Amino acid sequence: MPGEFALIERIRARAGRRDDVVLGIGDDAAVLALPPGHELVVSCDTLVAGVHFPDDTAPADIGHKALAVNLSDLAAMAATPAWCTLALTLPEANAAWLDDFLDGFLALADEHGVSLVGGDTTRGPLSMSITVHGLVPAGQALRRDGAREGDDIWVTGTLGDAAGGLAQWRARGPASAKLRHRLDRPTPRVQAGLALRGLATAGIDLSDGLAADLGHVLAASGVGARLELGRLPSSRTLADHFDEARRWTLQLTGGDDYELCFTAPAARAFEIEQAMAAIDLPVTVVGQVEAGAGLRFGTPDGDAWTPPADGYQHFSGGHA
Repeated sequence: MPGEFALIERIRARAGRRDDVVLGIGDDAAVLALPPGHELVVSCDTLVAGVHFPDDTAPADIGHKALAVNLSDLAAMAATPAWCTLALTLPEANAAWLDDFLDGFLALADEHGVSLVGGDTTRGPLSMSITVHGLVPAGQALRRDGAREGDDIWVTGTLGDAAGGLAQWRARGPASAKLRHRLDRPTPRVQAGLALRGLATAGIDLSDGLAADLGHVLAASGVGARLELGRLPSSRTLADHFDEARRWTLQLTGGDDYELCFTAPAARAFEIEQAMAAIDLPVTVVGQVEAGAGLRFGTPDGDAWTPPADGYQHFSGGHA
């Protein structure tokens, strides 16, 4: 069984290296060169087995998801990914498991031009903490506090697939491979975030469900909103497996979508549609920002609707 330093060398040998990495894995800290005129955007997320992914998740899928959920934060801030660190806790020094994990992690890193520049390894229950670093031209980061009364509320892609996959896994019954794939392999919407610079007024990635995450934007911006449930974009697969009311619950409170939710003036709608069409990503207006506070929901019949839960919160129950 390999020791800690053999595992670190295994990681170092596979980590890519950008030209702006002055010093990477192998020293006490990384040294990175920042381009002039840019601000550094930093985010950190921890994933724990049985909380953020089912225990039977393949190592390559865990590696992909571990980085994807962090890149999604950079996407929400309209930042270009650059570097990351990985703190990995393993029950045992399993080289084969590590290689498979790195297959998923580094393939996504290569796709987005990200260099792994450091981290840590230790023994314990399976978990990983990733810190990502991105770059944005000074003053152009997309924040949560810019939504204004009258703005449209948009989402990318479709909502509820990952939550549907998790619900099927928990039920231990018939399951859709497509929904499980959306749970295990989220797509960080980095290109969408970059395209929204100068168009969107506020943004957030959807990790804990649309209701909870949009609520953060509304609170930061000092506004309220109304969502039209009939507009929530659903995949055909989700519609085939869940009825309408269940879909609404999954879409609003299920989490793990890692799509983007953003606000923008109605006058920018055509520009947004063109920008998203250029990267082949569907987007949907699902509501409007209103004066006041709080989030309200309307059904296609015009009735008010209340979700059975607000969204995922740690210390109040587990994802997986």
